[in-house]
Amino acid sequence: MQKSVKHLVTLAMFTTMSLVIFVLEAQIPVPVPIPGIKLGLANVITLFVLQKYRMRDALAVLIMRILLGSLFTGTLVSCFYSLCGGLLCLFGMALLCHLLHRKHLWFISVCGAILHNIGQILAAVLVMQTTQVMWYLPFLLLSGCVTGLFTGLAATFLVRHWEHATKKKQTAS
Repeated sequence: MQKSVKHLVTLAMFTTMSLVIFVLEAQIPVPVPIPGIKLGLANVITLFVLQKYRMRDALAVLIMRILLGSLFTGTLVSCFYSLCGGLLCLFGMALLCHLLHRKHLWFISVCGAILHNIGQILAAVLVMQTTQVMWYLPFLLLSGCVTGLFTGLAATFLVRHWEHATKKKQTAS
């Protein structure tokens, strides 16, 4: 019982961290004149949870962040787009984590960012009932590669720091 409560609190902490990052990032103006492009820094937390915990834990953190983030930032309209992109991204990253034995997090992140953009475009095609939005995909894919690399490197740094701190704590005990 105590272990499940600790696990739930840990996931709530990660959800809160990703939500704070998401809300703060929403306030930062993007220097690129293409709408919808952002770093996706909250994905660092999703990657970390996916790397250190189970896929269903990362799924819970992702869904709560998207729902609460859309509510807090007043972007409920984009919630469907974020869910489609986020879920496709997470499932793809989970598969790659399994296939690559949780190595090469930067590559997993780039692929996840690309899948996120594809998921958002597919959602836009469904909502707008036109394939005209597909012209936007190459710009999103290019930005996804850049931002995915950045978030993947940040997640790699976080995982290494966590492992180092955990080893230090264990040796001190």
